[in-house]
Amino acid sequence: MAKSKTVFFCQNCGYESAKWLGKCPSCQEWNTFVEEVITKTPAGAPAARDWSGYTPKPGQGKTIPLQQVSGGEEIRTITPDQELNRVLGGGIVAGSLILVAGEPGIGKSTLFLQTGLQMDSVSTLYISGEESEQQIRMRADRITAPHDRFYLLTETNTQVIFEEIRKIRPDLVIVDSIQTLHTPYVESSPGSVSQIRECTAEFQRFAKETGTPVFLIGHITKDGSIAGPKILEHIVDTVLQFEGDQHYTFRILRTTKNRFGSTSELGIYEMTGQGLRIVANPSQLLIAQREDILSGTAIAATLEGLRPLLVEVQALVTPSVYGTPQRTATGFDNRRLQLLLAVLEKRGGFHFGLKDVFLNIAGGLKIEDPSIDLAVLCALLSSYEDIPLPPQTCFTGEVGLSGEIRAVGRIEQRIAEAAKLGFEKMVISRYNLKGLDRSLYPIDIVAVGKVEEVYQLFLK
Repeated sequence: MAKSKTVFFCQNCGYESAKWLGKCPSCQEWNTFVEEVITKTPAGAPAARDWSGYTPKPGQGKTIPLQQVSGGEEIRTITPDQELNRVLGGGIVAGSLILVAGEPGIGKSTLFLQTGLQMDSVSTLYISGEESEQQIRMRADRITAPHDRFYLLTETNTQVIFEEIRKIRPDLVIVDSIQTLHTPYVESSPGSVSQIRECTAEFQRFAKETGTPVFLIGHITKDGSIAGPKILEHIVDTVLQFEGDQHYTFRILRTTKNRFGSTSELGIYEMTGQGLRIVANPSQLLIAQREDILSGTAIAATLEGLRPLLVEVQALVTPSVYGTPQRTATGFDNRRLQLLLAVLEKRGGFHFGLKDVFLNIAGGLKIEDPSIDLAVLCALLSSYEDIPLPPQTCFTGEVGLSGEIRAVGRIEQRIAEAAKLGFEKMVISRYNLKGLDRSLYPIDIVAVGKVEEVYQLFLK
């Protein structure tokens, strides 16, 4: 006989309490507890499934010495999407549980519907709890032609879903989205903390017992975090963040957790009417819209994950009209901008305190790499003096509080990216010269150590 009990869950972190609390003792958030009724089923009921047709992993459920565990690489499925392969660490690992989060309308469903349709060599089951079969077919026809091994299921009950999985025995499962599913073993509404946690746990058991990779598409909250308890991120093997500005066509697939690869990788796409297109050379697109040589513009050599990128930094410095100077940054940390302005005030003697300062990273990107400090500083000085920087010149370097230009990591990759795009000169920190062979690059490398040297070279 099933037993029911009433518990309270924190909607922010998933903390469980027997009574309502105003402040969560785990995440310290206020008014996040909701009441839920949980029905406890007899032991083993949720996991008592016969995965006939699947080969269990050897040694599963047995204690063995570590020396007897065979090493080697994981079994991976290579997809036609090279950017997805990159962020996953070389392909989809068998038996992995992958969570994909992003804002509504950013293109999560399009990306993985497109991936499933392109993988005609494997059997794919696409589970949709948000859209009808007709809606998905219309989108599929716009992206590419469906193949015979792509199956579609519009269902939200996990028990029905696993019955269909047992019949079809797919090689890949895509769930869109995990917040719409519900299990009869928990008496609460879909999207609640307990429902999300139990549904994710059921798919985790399925993935590990059968070796079938599962993609879970999830929503995010207003502050940008994944909707549902934090325990959801701990259950899955990989967490991918799909982000981008709705007003731009570029989309970035970023890895925030990966048990089978690096968390520093990212993939870049462009949204088109026929789906998402892979951007093989993003640097060329991000700096392509430059015709006239204008002041306040500098090219920065940065790194997004392990991929070098050249981005355009735009600055506008104007006299303050209303008495209180404005400081506005788009795609760049506003506090970092304040720091660089303070360095220019103290070390360079430039009176930015009487100026309005506006900064923008072109292309809708958000850059956190401190190596673009030098390009930001040069763009600010160029707009301040109204003198354009030399064309075909890019900058990379971190600016310290004393006005020194500090070294940055992986300088060879940055120089090679600038040389590939035809730049003639690259300004770096003199501390990056140690161990660097300039003769290997067909580009003039200029080394500077202080902010004053940059000003003397280009703006005086």
